[in-house]
Amino acid sequence: MSPLMSVSRSFLPAHRQAEARAIGRRTHQTLLFAAGTGVLVGLAVLAIERATVEGLLDAVADRPLWLQALAPAVGLVVAALCLRWVAGGATGSTSDEYIRAFHEQSDERIDSRPVLGRILASIATIGYGGALGLEGPSIYAGSAIGSSVQRRFTRFFSREDAKLLLVAGAAAGVAAIFKAPATGALFAIEVPYRADVARRNVLPAMVASAASYVTFALVDGTDPILPVPGTHTFGWRDLGGALLVGLLCGAGARGFSLGIRTLRGSRVASTHWLLRIGIAGAALAVLAWLSNLVADEPLTLGPGYDVIRWATDPSNGAWLVLALLVLRVGAVMATYGGGGVGGLFVPLVVTGALTGRVAGDVLSMADTDLLVVVGMAAFLGAGYRTPLAGVMFVAETTGSPAFVVPALLATAASQVLLGDSSVAMHQRAGRLGHLERRFELPISSVVTTDVRTVPPDATIEEFLSVHLVGQRRRAVPVVDDSNRYLGMAVLDEVVAIRRDAWATTEVRSIARTNGVHGRTTWLVRDAVHAMERGDTDVLAVVDGDDRFVGVVTTNDVLRLDEILERTGLR
Repeated sequence: MSPLMSVSRSFLPAHRQAEARAIGRRTHQTLLFAAGTGVLVGLAVLAIERATVEGLLDAVADRPLWLQALAPAVGLVVAALCLRWVAGGATGSTSDEYIRAFHEQSDERIDSRPVLGRILASIATIGYGGALGLEGPSIYAGSAIGSSVQRRFTRFFSREDAKLLLVAGAAAGVAAIFKAPATGALFAIEVPYRADVARRNVLPAMVASAASYVTFALVDGTDPILPVPGTHTFGWRDLGGALLVGLLCGAGARGFSLGIRTLRGSRVASTHWLLRIGIAGAALAVLAWLSNLVADEPLTLGPGYDVIRWATDPSNGAWLVLALLVLRVGAVMATYGGGGVGGLFVPLVVTGALTGRVAGDVLSMADTDLLVVVGMAAFLGAGYRTPLAGVMFVAETTGSPAFVVPALLATAASQVLLGDSSVAMHQRAGRLGHLERRFELPISSVVTTDVRTVPPDATIEEFLSVHLVGQRRRAVPVVDDSNRYLGMAVLDEVVAIRRDAWATTEVRSIARTNGVHGRTTWLVRDAVHAMERGDTDVLAVVDGDDRFVGVVTTNDVLRLDEILERTGLR
């Protein structure tokens, strides 16, 4: 320790010194847990990659074309059965589960029960030729492992670190599957928001990504997954082309996101699963046959790394590339719409590569590979709203830092045309402010359960003497013997009753039965809106069986600091 540090520490009060030492110990512990999580995730991703690629995808690729074309339908059926029987009827969400868990309350974790089923469904979808990416199950498995480790060792983490290993695990999943540790860390902290980052989790995400990458690379080597041979430089013409590609990718990513949101809609979701698989399987078979005519191989099948290598071949003309671009997007939508389970990261990258290649041919660029790589960064950055991760991805996976500057320009340009679009379902625009964060809390945070109620057969005179005079309440819930909520007795309704009838008139006659009341499933935001609509400062809250739970008052909502204290979010 330096003399200056010793002197400065000596001026701190004893309790501050102890607090500083505790924070230092906690930081070291959390980084060790992040590193351990990275190792576990690296091993898990290695197993997923081996089972999918070597166990299934390579075997399917050796079969006749007709069998390859029919294989994706088999994968969709197996995936659906895994979700129904192994995952307990869970949805096929993978990467989105990480984002959803990130934005949930501090005591929420990724549910461990559907993990195996979703991962098996991903392996079946992609292994049999579905056009989705392995990063989906990798991110999901990583965040689930991180969440489980933190749940097991909760005592080592503070309330502020509630999402630490969740983020670290997701970062480790991306780092391993792409052999790109910096991309993993950036993607995990960028993807929860469209215009912000989870900067509190940067260091643990970096440590977990590095540990996961080393673990994976010890078995699979350190070669980049998308090497671009040759020496690449750029000039002003290349930068202009990069800007144009960025705008094209921004417009394309917006349309891509619209397609994904449409497939998530209620009309598609309500279609019987066998019918959806039948339509998707037939479409994927036709697309595989058409892509074989275009490229002499069924490039609509599988994640699509071969498509990027094909796009960099100068002998393939612009019209062929454009045709494959349309076929490939169709394959992604068919796989997703058929209930396939996997990630959209790689499909975005592949679509961007084809877009960049088409633009390079149209502009008669001497180095079309540059725009292929630029398109990968721009389309990924636009689709997931992760511009930094998009740029870092192409730098790490191609092994050529010369693409960074054009990719930065293209990715920045791609963000101009996006608006609020994103392929991520639970992504938010940015971190909520001091007040908005409280409105996202569950209504249970502000419900007062220790509330005196009035029975429906009580007289108005009893109501006034006990509640108005004794407790100074102008509105009181009317609840029967079975705890069923009947309405709200309000002082304003008493004036309609003659004074000499107060001793014989029951409260049920003045109870407002058609007023608003809250539900236990609501957020604080919903309660505030309901109170505004009903022009009341007291809101009764009931459960799913209309049993009375408690009340929310405007004073409860305004005591925001106490709300945070009760929910552990301070």
